[in-house]
Amino acid sequence: MQGDREPALSALQNEILEAVATGVPFGEVADTLCRRAEELAPGISCTIAAVDAEGLIHPVAGPSLPRSYGEAIDGLLIGPDVGSCGSAAYLRTPVEVTDIDSDYRWQSYKGLVLPLGLKACWSSPIKTSEGSVVGTFAFYYREPRGPNAMERQLVDTCVHVCSIAMERNEISRRMQHLAYHDQLTGLSNRYAFDEAIEKNMAATSQNFGLLMLDIDNMKEVNDGMGHTVGDGMMCEVGRRLSSVGEDITVYRLGGDEFAAICHGCADSSALETYAESLLRQMERPYECDGNTIRLQITIGGVLGNTDGIGANVLRQNADLALYHAKQTARGEYIQFHPRLRTSIQCRTEQIALLAQALDENRVFAHYQPIICIRRAKIVGVEALARIRTKEGEILSAGAFAMGLTDPKNAYRLTNCMLDHVACAMRGWMDEGLELRHVAINLSTVDFQRGNLEERLCAPFEARDVPLHHLLIEVTENVLMDQDVASQITRLRAKGLQIALDDFGTGFASLSHLKDFPLNYIKIDKSFVDNLLSDKACSAIVEALISIARKIQFGVIAEGIETAEQAARLLEIGCPLAQGYHYARPVDLESMTTLLHSFDGTNRASIDGADNLRLMA
Repeated sequence: MQGDREPALSALQNEILEAVATGVPFGEVADTLCRRAEELAPGISCTIAAVDAEGLIHPVAGPSLPRSYGEAIDGLLIGPDVGSCGSAAYLRTPVEVTDIDSDYRWQSYKGLVLPLGLKACWSSPIKTSEGSVVGTFAFYYREPRGPNAMERQLVDTCVHVCSIAMERNEISRRMQHLAYHDQLTGLSNRYAFDEAIEKNMAATSQNFGLLMLDIDNMKEVNDGMGHTVGDGMMCEVGRRLSSVGEDITVYRLGGDEFAAICHGCADSSALETYAESLLRQMERPYECDGNTIRLQITIGGVLGNTDGIGANVLRQNADLALYHAKQTARGEYIQFHPRLRTSIQCRTEQIALLAQALDENRVFAHYQPIICIRRAKIVGVEALARIRTKEGEILSAGAFAMGLTDPKNAYRLTNCMLDHVACAMRGWMDEGLELRHVAINLSTVDFQRGNLEERLCAPFEARDVPLHHLLIEVTENVLMDQDVASQITRLRAKGLQIALDDFGTGFASLSHLKDFPLNYIKIDKSFVDNLLSDKACSAIVEALISIARKIQFGVIAEGIETAEQAARLLEIGCPLAQGYHYARPVDLESMTTLLHSFDGTNRASIDGADNLRLMA
């Protein structure tokens, strides 16, 4: 052996390094290394074990020892008296035990090896280039003895190549982890998600559900509190989602978007239960750097293994459900249904319709009168957006309402309407017509861009129209936003008037009225519709009018369609009204004619409301 030692060791080293270089799995490399070492040193049993970051031993290879031995020592914590391997890893130096039966380091473990005929053990720590212990390489002998010179040289070679192999394996493991895990949250990423979906779709006998999730207030947190807080919130959401249970595997797909595969999900009811469990995880506020953040997610879902569709369509359907939920049920869950495709297609078409009309200056205003019921006098108007098609047809807001779900469209439409309103008001003032205000509707988008005061004031100041002639209408759910309420307060200080639109359809709490900076409340049409047939509804409207009078709010009833409704509102003291009973929305020229007809001494009594309708 003496003459063949160097070539044999060189061949062993080359074989192992080539296996490492070509990407052979580490378990196979370790097994080959042990077998070659046993061939070069007959009579010994060779083992390789890994030591993890917690100091636990995990057998990797031991071809000549029974599997039961490896299973028995798997998970042992290294220490100064944990056999040869545990001691070598702990002490970071080779440990030679020439007699297992009498050595103190083996007293708790000799019952595992003595029945196998093993009498001695020599173990060497395997270290990385940085000096960290990552494993052990051991020779077991069948007689009490230590290693000879040849075995020492053999072990030196084996430990060296094993160190290279283990470092390469760790690098590969880390790269694999990085490739399939999100670095911020530690969750599996989009690549892992794509593979998991394909795998689940291929297993046609297994039921599963797919949930797509989105954090609702991520941008606001990043912009208002900084990305450090935003990253912390992202990680917290990931932790909460992944803590729901073993039946749900959560992925971060990128940005503020997550996905969850729900295993064993057989029907829509089960999928909804999974979604609700995820939503409940967000109920507890998140505390970060002195900030209290309300976590909210929106979820869209679809059942997997649907006949006739592939993985791409499945993901698309879940995305469509999430998209629809973001538009119509933020903070809630919606399951995919084929009709969502039609709804989303309609939205896309209306977004394009409105955008093109704005580009081509085909958006203009119609005006609907606001009437003093007692005197049948026009005291204000509401401006309503209209589109003139290329064929000359006039489209009301219902034909392009979904186009306003696009923030850019909503922003541009408000600017367009403000120009029309300011111009109309200037013209009516020049003609000496009396009018308190022109009302215009604002949405959440208008309050989110940060330049609302400038946008509202500029067109009116440019035409020298006092700001008290502009009435801003906002809904309850918009006004509930604290930032919106503070902006409204500043606008009121500049003279603009504020109306709470569609009262009774949002949060509908009378206690909110004392906190909102309002001039008017507009009673929703749903109350007016039931005014004559529902005593409770009539009582609510009457009480609301009384409360508004006492706290000095104006009241406008919307959607008046019959003389009987108008008479009842007059009877209970409602001051202002709006609806088809008086006039439909009309263009600027018709509105101007109508104002002239009811200006000055030409007043109409309530019984003459037909005159208004005829003029319109």
